[in-house]
Amino acid sequence: MLELRGLAKRYGSVPVFEGVDLDLAAGEFVAVIGESGVGKSTLLNGIAALDTLDAGTVRLDGEPMLGLPEARQALRRRAELGFVFQAFHVLPHLSVAQNVALPLLLLQRPDDTQVEAMLAEVGLAGLGERLPETLSGGQLQRVAIARALVHRPKLILADEPTGNLDPGNAERVLELLAQRVREHRTACLLVTHSLAAAARADRVMELRRDGLIARPDRRP
Repeated sequence: MLELRGLAKRYGSVPVFEGVDLDLAAGEFVAVIGESGVGKSTLLNGIAALDTLDAGTVRLDGEPMLGLPEARQALRRRAELGFVFQAFHVLPHLSVAQNVALPLLLLQRPDDTQVEAMLAEVGLAGLGERLPETLSGGQLQRVAIARALVHRPKLILADEPTGNLDPGNAERVLELLAQRVREHRTACLLVTHSLAAAARADRVMELRRDGLIARPDRRP
């Protein structure tokens, strides 16, 4: 599903990371851990072509992601990727349901029934008309996950999705991601500083300056 070869990011002559290789299959949940500043979020943004990389190739479902015209990259992001941000990035002037419906509207596939089903799946049934300001942090993160999943993407990119959550809500968010991987054969790449969160994944990789290193021990 996802193939990374030789990814590198530099600021001037200083490498953030280089030599990043990874194969991620459909139905596989992989976590990437690493020290602060090693470029975990930059890696996700580079995979999605939201940030430029200095070297390497990204192939999603056999097709290149980098080097495409900007409009083509944007279309692939909308159709094939689901991005879960640590900071939620919900639009405050839109209702919960309208926020979740955005990916479908951008793809010209509006579907209120699918939005309602997605809200129920993340435990927010009946809250579609609420504004984000009336929700808790855990509820907002589940809105963000519903928005990332509603269009049934091939790949979920999750950037510290539990970083702002209490342990109970963090566990619920991780289970939602794992359930989607199991039941829908979606691939998921999670970056996190938390070994406890990473332990939910099928594989754990550590991002270092010189590449991705497999971590055989997933225990927190």
